[in-house]
Amino acid sequence: MSQRRGLLIILSSPSGAGKSTLARRLMAWDPSVRFSVSATTRAPRAGEVDGQDYQFLDEAGFKTLVADGGMLEHAHVFGNFYGSPKAPVLAAIEQGRDVLFDIDWQGAQQIRNSDLGNNTLSIFILPPSIAELHRRLRERAQDSEEVIARRMQRSWDEISHWDSYDFVLVNDDLDATETKLRAILTAARLRRIQQPGLNDHVRALQAQFGDMP
Repeated sequence: MSQRRGLLIILSSPSGAGKSTLARRLMAWDPSVRFSVSATTRAPRAGEVDGQDYQFLDEAGFKTLVADGGMLEHAHVFGNFYGSPKAPVLAAIEQGRDVLFDIDWQGAQQIRNSDLGNNTLSIFILPPSIAELHRRLRERAQDSEEVIARRMQRSWDEISHWDSYDFVLVNDDLDATETKLRAILTAARLRRIQQPGLNDHVRALQAQFGDMP
């Protein structure tokens, strides 16, 4: 049978719920899974490589790509545009490779509504409690108290969209959640739509009935 069709794996969660850690573990478990390289109009930061960290575009080029249907999802954030170019994602899934997206519910909705929507697998990660979410943000020691407060305020809106996802996992134990995430991906890869060779296989089986005595 033909190679399976790849998946667009969408992981979303409020900041601090463990999404980034789970994404890293998923890619360590299966190195064939790759992050989608986003496009942006912001200037490259020190050490960033075009085409590896981001695809850096000017605003005119970005808007042209959007107008031509070349973005799976896009948003305007803090004065710059960000988006997921469609062409490399389409090439990857046609070659049977899964592409991972670390995006919010709005980006997830745009991808699900795109012409690649049937190939998406969307998973939302919930914290076990708001107190635990706040503790994780503080223990990361990456943000000021002001930034943490903004992240906590935003988490309410993010959590309110939990029911628009295919799967929802409560990350109360990282190892157990990773095991569930692997199981979900393994099952999704076996969906009928991800196996284009099944049509030919079934037709071949049906033809064999005519060869029976």
